[in-house]
Amino acid sequence: MKPSIAPVRWTPPPADPVRHPSGFDVTTVAVPGLGPEDALIDADGSVLTGLNDGRILRVGADGTTIATLADTGGRPLGLEWLPDGKILICDANRGLLTLDQAGRIATLLTAVDGVPLRFCNNAAVTPDGTIYFTDSSTRFSFEHWKADLLEHSATGSLYRRTPDGAVTRLAANRAFPNGVALSADATTVYWAETAAYAVYQLDLTTPDAEPALLTRIPGLPDNISTGSDGLIWVTLGSPRNTLLDALLPKPPLLRKLVWALPDALQPKPADIIEIQAYTESGDLIHDLRAKHPDFRMPTGVRERNGTVWLSSIGTTTLATFPTPKTAS
Repeated sequence: MKPSIAPVRWTPPPADPVRHPSGFDVTTVAVPGLGPEDALIDADGSVLTGLNDGRILRVGADGTTIATLADTGGRPLGLEWLPDGKILICDANRGLLTLDQAGRIATLLTAVDGVPLRFCNNAAVTPDGTIYFTDSSTRFSFEHWKADLLEHSATGSLYRRTPDGAVTRLAANRAFPNGVALSADATTVYWAETAAYAVYQLDLTTPDAEPALLTRIPGLPDNISTGSDGLIWVTLGSPRNTLLDALLPKPPLLRKLVWALPDALQPKPADIIEIQAYTESGDLIHDLRAKHPDFRMPTGVRERNGTVWLSSIGTTTLATFPTPKTAS
């Protein structure tokens, strides 16, 4: 049964002028299940990802070998390496988990100040093991992520967990905070806010620093990551939806009516692939758009040593392509 929503009025920023993204071609790799949400690269070039049914997979770099590493019993989303070689798992239903090389799942964090994590989404980790992570909503779980975008109540948070276990909320009342990345020197944390069409940044060297806008995104950003090229790679789960933009500043009743409609009649992600990459100062370096019959709605991106891997909650495939060259 659908939860009810209590829409909050919000006026979207003006849409960007006409873009001219570059085309690119992807190669897809089928996985045995739905919704490989994130992509994490292993030392040998293989890709780790989590599926809708709770499994964590390792997919060989050539796509020919696939192994199941574990099952979280929840919904794994963001994956990151920890300094000790374990895998950090942001499980939407179970919080922060770890996976060791023996395939054992352990719980790291399920609540902050006694309040359960409702939608643990994505993370970035510093060399000393400090974890920066998002909890996208206190109102809705992963299964009803569309409800949060329609309601636009901005109840998400960005947190920091230090190696001694202390947890601090760094940013509250955020509009569906999602992917997280760190600057190369780990002095700045970046995060995407899907419902705000933006990537924000926070200076970690300045006490009581406030979140600042890095850049507006011409769509709904999902996961982000820092590539080996030093760029911040951003997935656009979908371009901005004209109907959603029109509804957000209107009387809340209209969005309640839309939410009551069958899923097929509600705003939905476009059937394309859009990826961007920015410098740490917010300069756009890559603006990419493609179509493929077996891949759409990118939700995860990793660039490493000349190769980019993509993942998606809307497919049963991963996708990969060479890192585009930049103008000299």
